[in-house]
Amino acid sequence: MTLEAPPPISLLLVDDSELVRRGLKALLGNPEYTARLKVVGEAVSVASAIAETVRLRPDLVVLDLRLPDGSGLVACRQILENFPSTRVLILTSIIDDNLVQEALKSGAHGYLLKEIDSRGLYQAIIDVSAGKFILDPAVTTHVLNLVRKGGEKKENQKIDLLSPQERRVLAFVSEGKTNKEIAELMALSDKTVKNYLSNIFEKLHLSRRTQAATFYSVTHQTMG
Repeated sequence: MTLEAPPPISLLLVDDSELVRRGLKALLGNPEYTARLKVVGEAVSVASAIAETVRLRPDLVVLDLRLPDGSGLVACRQILENFPSTRVLILTSIIDDNLVQEALKSGAHGYLLKEIDSRGLYQAIIDVSAGKFILDPAVTTHVLNLVRKGGEKKENQKIDLLSPQERRVLAFVSEGKTNKEIAELMALSDKTVKNYLSNIFEKLHLSRRTQAATFYSVTHQTMG
């Protein structure tokens, strides 16, 4: 008996530039990628991004930050509030400390610059869809700088508040593992993992898994 291949990841492309949208469709329409990815729609503004997400229910939204009717982060927040299982990948030409920080607070699952090549974008989409959190290397540098400017010592002291088990859970969260997967890896119940996560969020003053993943990544690098 042969197993059926999973359906392709459905994508909504949000960018006000027709040239960019056409370019992305051409890149992601490579026959090498089409078994895993499918562009199901396009949007050109915050309003149309939200409307098309409601209409199409895509698995992942590739979202620019500069849109004619406002910031893409407004769309990101509203999409995730209404469709928490949808993944949002920021793809922009902007690299700004405040915007990177706001994107993470808004719950974006990744932040990439438009300089990325087709293979890198394809892999990022696959990884984000699988639950991982992706930062462009240049963006990672900015996040590290923010931590260093804002108090590296303070952030590293925060992780000292966590128990060894909580640190293990946090490490698995940073790898994109679900509660069920973490429970299996640590031989715990789903409820116990959920309790550990609640404690982690409370101790670190976080509210989203993406924030927890970023916190672990940054503190791990600064401590290393």
